Amino acid sequence: MAHPLSPVSPPLKDELDIVIPTIRNLDFLEMWRPFFQPYHLIIVQDGDPSKTIRVPEGFDYELYNRNDVNRVLGPKASCISFKDSACRCFGFLVSKKKYIFTIDDDCFVAKDPSGIEINALAQHIENLLKPSTPFFFNTLYDPFRDGADFVRGYPFSLREGAPTAISHGLWLNIPDYDAPTQLVKPLERNSRYVDAVMTIPKGTIFPMCGMNLAFNRELIGPAMYFGLMGDGQPIGRYDDMWAGWCAKVICDHLSLGVKTGLPYIWHSKASNPFVNLKKEYKGIYWQEEIIPFFQSVALPKESTSVQKCYIELAKQVKQKLGPVDPYFQKLGDAMVTWIEAWDELNSTAKAQAQTQATASQPNGVKK
Repeated sequence: MAHPLSPVSPPLKDELDIVIPTIRNLDFLEMWRPFFQPYHLIIVQDGDPSKTIRVPEGFDYELYNRNDVNRVLGPKASCISFKDSACRCFGFLVSKKKYIFTIDDDCFVAKDPSGIEINALAQHIENLLKPSTPFFFNTLYDPFRDGADFVRGYPFSLREGAPTAISHGLWLNIPDYDAPTQLVKPLERNSRYVDAVMTIPKGTIFPMCGMNLAFNRELIGPAMYFGLMGDGQPIGRYDDMWAGWCAKVICDHLSLGVKTGLPYIWHSKASNPFVNLKKEYKGIYWQEEIIPFFQSVALPKESTSVQKCYIELAKQVKQKLGPVDPYFQKLGDAMVTWIEAWDELNSTAKAQAQTQATASQPNGVKK
């Protein structure tokens, strides 16, 4: 007599949280239900905390709004951006899981060239669980994928690779452009599906996009701070890129890897380029100073943890970018506050109890 097959548990089901920043009802989750429903969601509600956000039935989630942020962090809540998707990093802070996947609420399930729906989360997990190759470029891209290997001439001493800290996914349909590029290419859509994953080489920084992103929270979590953006700040739309620049410098210093490429999601909604230009215009000037700073920054060998690296980076941001604009002094201070909040919430049983108590409040509901 044949025995029924045991149900296969989704990968990392109890080790991964999905973090979603939003200002609207999360109807987009219906399309993701086959892929997301087994996992725990952390929803960070931006804007007016009195507004009720509807989450489709059947999802296991916590919902935090600005009142909850203030309750959990007290005075340190000042480091969490308001009216900006950078608020998502509060979800990284209160998670207790090893891995995080974060996605925007205007992103839908994409299809590969054969018409099969892409399980973006499963591909991110595959990326994170396999090593990266930051120290020597493999011309077949990721040698750990099925059907690939290290090419001739690749040093055998480097073939073990490095732990993967970040998996950076891409997008079909609406490209992730800045406002000037949006204005000159208003009808451009990305239809190119490139079936590749590659490790970003050591010493190379990149513009990280937060709309389709996963990372190993234990390896790099304290560096995934999306900065001070949005309401009350002179800049917006640089939150994910700031986190990416900081995290990549630290990954290079600590011999960790960053992958980019698969998986794709379908980015459905182009934001207003004129609104974006207002948010970005100082960043467009400042990035000409910011990027050389990150390309040349050096961390001392005594910086042996992500927290130590990040505190050192905050100090150098204030010293070297502070003269560009006083904003960077404020940002450097916020970076330190972020690390203090991270250590406070992730070091003690008391912090865990505090977070759970907050999640039981009317606007921080665990379901």
